[in-house]
Amino acid sequence: MALPDTAPLLVGLLLLFHAFGAWAIVEVNMEDKVEVMAGETAQITCMFTTDEGLGGTTIQWFYVLPNKERQRIYNKEPMHEAAEQNTLFTHRISLNVSGTAAVLAIRDVGVRDNLEFICVIKTLTPEEAEGRTQLKVFKSPTFPTIEAVETGISVNEEAPSKIGSCRVKNGYPKPNITWYRNNMPLRNTPREVVVTSRTTIESSGLFSVQSELTMKVKKEDKDAVFYCEVIYVVPGATKMTESQHINITVYYLPTEVNIWVESPKGNIKEGDTLELRCDNNGNYPSSITTIKHQNSEYSVENKTMVRTNVKRLDGGVYECTFLETDNFEEISGSTKVSVNYLESAVITPKDSIAVMEGEELKASCNALSSLQTSTTWFKNEKLVSKGNTLSVKSATLETAGMYKCVVTVPEMEGMKTSSTLQVNVKGSPQILGPDVQEVETYETTVNLTCSATGFPAPTIMWTTSDGKNLNALQTETEDGAQSVVTFKITSNVKVFCNASNDFGSKVVEFNIKTIVHTTPTTTTTTSTNTITDDTVQTPTKSPNIKKESKGFVIAIIIIAIFLLAILGSVLYFLYKKGRICGRSGKQDFSKRKSSKDNIVVEMKSDNTEEAILLGVNGEKQQPNDQ
Repeated sequence: MALPDTAPLLVGLLLLFHAFGAWAIVEVNMEDKVEVMAGETAQITCMFTTDEGLGGTTIQWFYVLPNKERQRIYNKEPMHEAAEQNTLFTHRISLNVSGTAAVLAIRDVGVRDNLEFICVIKTLTPEEAEGRTQLKVFKSPTFPTIEAVETGISVNEEAPSKIGSCRVKNGYPKPNITWYRNNMPLRNTPREVVVTSRTTIESSGLFSVQSELTMKVKKEDKDAVFYCEVIYVVPGATKMTESQHINITVYYLPTEVNIWVESPKGNIKEGDTLELRCDNNGNYPSSITTIKHQNSEYSVENKTMVRTNVKRLDGGVYECTFLETDNFEEISGSTKVSVNYLESAVITPKDSIAVMEGEELKASCNALSSLQTSTTWFKNEKLVSKGNTLSVKSATLETAGMYKCVVTVPEMEGMKTSSTLQVNVKGSPQILGPDVQEVETYETTVNLTCSATGFPAPTIMWTTSDGKNLNALQTETEDGAQSVVTFKITSNVKVFCNASNDFGSKVVEFNIKTIVHTTPTTTTTTSTNTITDDTVQTPTKSPNIKKESKGFVIAIIIIAIFLLAILGSVLYFLYKKGRICGRSGKQDFSKRKSSKDNIVVEMKSDNTEEAILLGVNGEKQQPNDQ
């Protein structure tokens, strides 16, 4: 409504300024560029000054099309303002004017908004001014992904081989990719390193970049670490993102082959399980590894050889051969294996030796071995000598026996061998035990044993003091002979054991004494039968039981009989008092029971002929009443 009223006034003022030739002065200041991340709100400021004041100022915003033409997007006049319709910014822009500053806000900017924006300031006079700002939009790319080749690469390849590829997506401006090997950047080098990149512009206007690395590998690359680095720009800075690290498989021929004994550790002895291992400092897929025993031509196509229960002949040189099957190049290595052994112990003289009593005993023991040995002699599990030689200056009968020679290898546990030697000492017999032995017995026969040592084994004869020869069984023992005779006793007698051989004889005397049997008696009682005296037999004593032990047994039996007699007296006393067998108070001795109710017990005594008959109720009965 106000516009028609003020229009003539404005036109009049314009004519007045024109008539006097006075023009307004307008100035505009803007930043060269405004940087913002995609998705944020960009604010472009237009600073202006005019000597006419702000009342008649018009503010217009444009952006520059690719063909350099202008496209207005906002118009603000003194009495009206609005965003232009049907533009890229119609619904995303707003203008805020504060004093001499006009700020254009663009919401949700994208990479398509990377444009040049123009701010135009007009006054009531024909005078106008403009300023320009370049809007720059940035978008950080995704984290780079890297892929290594799955197959191995041979150092013998003539042309560079593909190492891997690196890819980064949706960045703006376009990100750059640089390859690294062990923290060192890789640049294109003819016939050595080739880096190729391919850029894709997505429908959103963002950039995706893929880079591929090919190079000629060396043996050292088997341990190398490869990765790619992505460099991109953000408002006011440059950033870098590093991909994961990758390794590649490098195939190369070995320059050295090694073979060694994996087990056992240390020295090897016969009977062990031998394990050999072979390896080389190369890495090649098409190859054959062979381990061979040069002495026997025994071989396996493997990096491991196992031989069980090895013998000394299994020692020697073992060779490991690596054969590259593409060009049939061959390389080998070897090691020497020693299998230690210990043969059976050999005693000289063999098996047995006989020496005269008083003479020197001498024997030697040896065992062939690949290592130093130690020899010891044992008798009855006791150490008697050390060294290869067993020597006794003056042999006695006690010297005789079984000797064991043990040969060991101190350097290796478990290596041991042994052999035995029977030593016999020639001399007159010796009988074990005292020369006179006392034998007492209740038995009518006794077994007498006589053991004698000596070599040759003595012959044992048995005789009695009355000149009788006794037949006996004789057996040989380790150091002599033993004889057992069974002798029937009729009276006290002496028996002689006579042991003799080619060098003498020895006699031992057995004094045999008989002991008379004793038959003590006692009285016992039963409830159903007539009790008679039983004769108590004392145990028969063997020839080795002493008199004191027999007396002790007899005393025990007598005490037991005495205790039984006391028990009988107590029972009878209780009966008389009516405490047992149903008696209570006085009884009618004239009262008689029927015969079927009577149970009669007859008690006899050695001191009286009287027989007392007791009924069930305790009445005394005459014998004719039974």
